[in-house]
Amino acid sequence: MRDWLYVGDHATALRVALERGQPGQTYNIGGWNEQTNLDTVTMLCALLDEFLPESPYRPHAGLMKSVTDRPGHDRRYAINATKAERELGWRPAETFATGLRKTVRWYLDNQAWVKEVTSGAYREWMETNYGGR
Repeated sequence: MRDWLYVGDHATALRVALERGQPGQTYNIGGWNEQTNLDTVTMLCALLDEFLPESPYRPHAGLMKSVTDRPGHDRRYAINATKAERELGWRPAETFATGLRKTVRWYLDNQAWVKEVTSGAYREWMETNYGGR
C-alpha cells in the first residue's frame, strides 16, 4: 500500500509551505490516495488500453507478472498530511485516478522526452555534469 500524490499537487504543496509555513516546522505532504501496487498497475494498464486502442499489447494487463516481495518488504507506506491541511490550508486537487490519467497522458504526449531521458546519452550527460557531487 502506498500513498500517491500527483506531481502538480506536490509542487503546489511545496509553494504553499514556502508561503504559509512556519520556519522550523515540518509538513508531511501526502495525497490521501492509498493504493496497492496491483491496483495501481491495473489502473495503468486500463488507461493504456484506453489511450492506445491500436496497441499490439492490448490488453496491457496481460503483460503483468507477479514477483516475489523482497525480504523485509514494507506492506504500507503512508503519509499523514493532516498538519499540512490544518496549518497551510493545503489539500491535493487531484484524486488518484485523475492524477494517474494526467501522468499517463503526459508521458504518451512527450515520447521524445521519454526517449531522451532513457537513453545512454542522457545518463552520460548526467554523469558528466553531476557525477561525483
